[in-house]
Amino acid sequence: MKETFETPSSNLSNAPKNAEIQPVSAVVEGLCATIEDYPSKGIVFKDLTPVFADGPALRQVVDSLVAPFAGKFDAVAGVEARGFLLAAAAAYATGTGVITVRKAGKLPRAVFSESYALEYGEATLELHQGDVPPGTRVLILDDVLATGGTLGAAAALLERTGAVVAGIGVVLEIGALPGRSNLAGREVVSLLGV
Repeated sequence: MKETFETPSSNLSNAPKNAEIQPVSAVVEGLCATIEDYPSKGIVFKDLTPVFADGPALRQVVDSLVAPFAGKFDAVAGVEARGFLLAAAAAYATGTGVITVRKAGKLPRAVFSESYALEYGEATLELHQGDVPPGTRVLILDDVLATGGTLGAAAALLERTGAVVAGIGVVLEIGALPGRSNLAGREVVSLLGV
């Protein structure tokens, strides 16, 4: 089930005074670039960097991702790499901490590791042991929900630390892939289904 949220115009300080506020889904759709056959043949890549580069759009996206989880999280986790942008902005906007879930081999201390399948390969995520106090309620943010492998691995890592996954927020959800069903039992909010 796709959920769409609108951000009140009072949160868009850079918007012209008489500008019509569009639903966040329309903003994302209007700014997102589509690249065929990337990173491999047959994949249609949705590039959100134009959305992130637009100040009012980024604000509307972040506000829309955190609104459904207001009061339900103590920290925000971002999945490398575009999830870092969303998590940092959301943590700043809500006065909470930010947690980075990294690709394998990037963290210097003892880590928890979780391998998972991608729609076009395989990967491993890592999280420092001891960085997240047990019982911390964590909102996980990323750019795209495809197969659910990346977000499922991030959730598993956080739960191994004793954290509680408060929910998962994504900008885009690829409806033709089983991402949401692979995250069954978790609250998932997406801003735009493609």
